Amino acid sequence: MTDPDPVPPRPKTPATSFDDLPLDPRLRLGVRSMGYVTPTPIQDRTIPPAVLGRDLVGTAQTGTGKTAAFLLPTLERLLELPPGRIYALVLTPTRELALQAEEFVRQLGRHTRIRGVAVYGGVGMLEQERGLKGGAEIVIATPGRLLDHMGRGYVDFSALRILVLDEGDRMLDMGFLPDVRRIVRSLPTDRQTMLFSATMPPEVVRLSRDYLRDPKMVQVDPTTVAAVGVSHLALAVPGVRKTDLLVELLRDETMTSVLVFVRTKHRANRLARQLVDRRFDAGVLHGGRSQSQRVKALEGFRGGTHRLLVATDIAARGLDVEGVSHVINYDVPHEPETYIHRVGRTARAQRRGEALTLVSSEEEGDFARIERMLGARIPRAQIPGFDLTAPPSGPPPRDRGGFRGSDRSSGGRPRPRGPPPSRRREGRRDGRYRPRRPGG
Repeated sequence: MTDPDPVPPRPKTPATSFDDLPLDPRLRLGVRSMGYVTPTPIQDRTIPPAVLGRDLVGTAQTGTGKTAAFLLPTLERLLELPPGRIYALVLTPTRELALQAEEFVRQLGRHTRIRGVAVYGGVGMLEQERGLKGGAEIVIATPGRLLDHMGRGYVDFSALRILVLDEGDRMLDMGFLPDVRRIVRSLPTDRQTMLFSATMPPEVVRLSRDYLRDPKMVQVDPTTVAAVGVSHLALAVPGVRKTDLLVELLRDETMTSVLVFVRTKHRANRLARQLVDRRFDAGVLHGGRSQSQRVKALEGFRGGTHRLLVATDIAARGLDVEGVSHVINYDVPHEPETYIHRVGRTARAQRRGEALTLVSSEEEGDFARIERMLGARIPRAQIPGFDLTAPPSGPPPRDRGGFRGSDRSSGGRPRPRGPPPSRRREGRRDGRYRPRRPGG
């Protein structure tokens, strides 16, 4: 492969319009039809070298426009190629991200003849097989399902020009890197490769060294992204009163579109049921739901049928939901980076939004780590008239069976959360269940 053309010198000032970027007028029409006006920093710095065919590593937090940052140069490079062959492959960790990227291809490329097909698990393979055989130029796939199709012998990557690895650290977390390596080994080596990741753990760095050649490194400062456009607020509350406090917060009618994050799918189901019982329109999104249930929940939230969406962190990476007014962390995440990804669901693409975190005493350590990563103390407040000492109006959502993880000292068996049975019975006699480690 010949060396890519040298990257032209960067302009002294960032691009203020997509007209300043090396994009075909047909793609600019697609950009305008999606309502985009000013390129985000990752788009401004990624698109020029990517259009020239250079390998690239892009590091930026969620909500910064990474999907368009790799799809626009991909579409640009495919415009003059003959149709009907697979020229680009985008590997992404989840079904939702695959569907989202497919929609971006359709919208951005609406004035071209370029087609995309999404390939993901949880649904039948026949329709996807037709798409793979039907002449789509861009394939967006989750690794496991793509390997299933490749094993049947009808996926032809011989004309491939571009490989995109999206959400590299997320694919690492989900155990997909061995599958990614199997796929990449079967692709033509004469190609452009782009890797996008919110963080760069050692395994992802090794992946980039193995498969990218002299890549252009583009990094948007992760310490400032979460603070731009997002107002942060913490509310101290006993774990058993979190649901009651959440209900109190939701009485505010300015909370028009609210994402509520919890740690586990079982807690998500329980909390969503409790909110529905209190007459809130709430959907639920987690990895245990079927594909049709997940699509229905996302469409209901995007379309305004559901004012609330209760989600695990599967929804915290890359999903494009416009107009989220508030993110509420019902559970404080264990990892500071997860907080960044969660709050990135609001204030997307330089809009404004609010992030509220309900912090129990047991979660103060995790919350302090978040503040250290942000480099600032998050303001704290109390809701006037809300009695933190009152008994809960109902049981808090708990992990199924009251378990959390596994304990090597008990032979690998999960260790129960909460008080021993004797204390649980005592708590019920006076109507004030206060477990030692509340499930909130």
